Amino acid sequence: MFRKIFGSKTVLKEKLIESAKSVLPISAIVLLLCFTIAPIEMSHFTSFIFGSFILILGISLFTLGAEVSMTPMGEYVGAQMTRSKKIWLIVLLSFVVGFMITMSEPDLQVLATYVPSINPSILLIASVAAGVGVFLVIAMLRIIFGINLKWLLLGFYIIAFTLALFVNPDFWSVAFDSGGVTTGPMTVPFIMALGVGISSIRSDNKESSDSFGLVSLCSVGPIISVLILGLIYNPESSSGALFSPESMESSRELGWNYLSSLPHYLLEVTKAVLPIVAFFFIYQAFTKPLGKKALLKIAIGLVYTYVGLVLFLTGANVGFMPVGYLIGAGLGSQGALSFIVIPIGMIIGYFIVAAEPAVQVLQTQVEDVTSGAIPKRALAFALEIGVAISVGIAMLRALTGISIMYFLIPGYIIAFILTFFVPDIFTSIAFDSGGVASGAMTSTFLLPFAIGVCTASGNNIATDAFGTVAMVAMTPLIAIQILGVVYKIRISRIKDATPSLEEIIDMQADAPVYEFSDENDQIQIISLSNTIVDDEIIDFD
Repeated sequence: MFRKIFGSKTVLKEKLIESAKSVLPISAIVLLLCFTIAPIEMSHFTSFIFGSFILILGISLFTLGAEVSMTPMGEYVGAQMTRSKKIWLIVLLSFVVGFMITMSEPDLQVLATYVPSINPSILLIASVAAGVGVFLVIAMLRIIFGINLKWLLLGFYIIAFTLALFVNPDFWSVAFDSGGVTTGPMTVPFIMALGVGISSIRSDNKESSDSFGLVSLCSVGPIISVLILGLIYNPESSSGALFSPESMESSRELGWNYLSSLPHYLLEVTKAVLPIVAFFFIYQAFTKPLGKKALLKIAIGLVYTYVGLVLFLTGANVGFMPVGYLIGAGLGSQGALSFIVIPIGMIIGYFIVAAEPAVQVLQTQVEDVTSGAIPKRALAFALEIGVAISVGIAMLRALTGISIMYFLIPGYIIAFILTFFVPDIFTSIAFDSGGVASGAMTSTFLLPFAIGVCTASGNNIATDAFGTVAMVAMTPLIAIQILGVVYKIRISRIKDATPSLEEIIDMQADAPVYEFSDENDQIQIISLSNTIVDDEIIDFD
């Protein structure tokens, strides 16, 4: 069964190796800090080690399952919605999907627990979900009508920064953080695939670049909606510690800590997965029903996705979150030496982005859609550099209390200036990457890390620790577009190269992809995006 669904058992082995390469470096750095300048109790140390192994297994199963479930589901829904040619239906379904999937996004639930000043937390969650719903509608219409992404982003970010002028500064960091955590491990695979599915029915030379951009628009929506909430809601300032991890006296207590947390995350992931799965199966039943084999493949992939996400969230929240806070507090209490947290934070940021499940989904999607013209390693390196810089800035803010606007405003100005010098596809990927990079690992490790530093430094958590996710979401916009400038220069130096990068990608994408079927000696010709909508089976002699 596994071989029929995933190809071979070596696929899982490859995923485990990839996940281990992503998680082990950050684990090694944390352990080094625990044994040197930021010692923690042995119980938390042991919990972190156990959480690291759970994280590796969770990421492996999640990415494996997402490739055969969430991605084809999103592509199918996107293609079928667009084929209906009913704008009102596209608008309605897009809003429902965006609102529904965001309400249950685990990353958003984590952020809401950190913001006790907004009570009840459902108010923040509903505001963010409404923002995603509205902007997913805008993103869908943009692809259908071929509107240039950079002009939309420029206009909406101008609106966001203008709104910030009239909002309590305590809301700034929370608002921009909301844009980052919205695009987490549950949302990204489906929404990115949705874009591929919508753009797949177009035949113009903007198809590849327009398949990206949904994540970026869905990230700016919550920023605006939370700022609007700030116009009518005045939060209380939070300057003290939000939590204090309790020590565990024995291995039995440590095990119970994980086991007792498991039902909570089983429920959280069920709430995250069930609405979108129910929507998909009902939707395909009323449009163009899929075959039993396709549905079985998706169903089994969803099981892997579900189990992987449960394990990931359990390991990240139980094992990583307390240690992130404790190490941050330890480094932030070093007195004059506290500034060592800046280079340490940069090193952690460089490695931690590779452990984001949604980042791995994005890298695979980019390499597939561009036929390898933008390789995974180049994209990964740009993201790692960008996130390293952002975490360094976040640590500086946690120590000194510098306003986040001193970094966001010039950062976004630079990012938008670069949009005029790079191919459109790099702009789309860059703004998508900003939302993807600020995912579960950021909210469960980097944010507690910053809160620990901020608490030890005696600064205001609401203004100085919050904003870490926002910084992680901003710097990739610059880093990846600089990568685009490099690509553009390299292509321009090729004497005989007359086509643009988008044309090169489109020419590669036009070629069919051949995939051997296990049954009846057939070859299946599928689109580059692996869509299950427009496949063609040809007998193989």
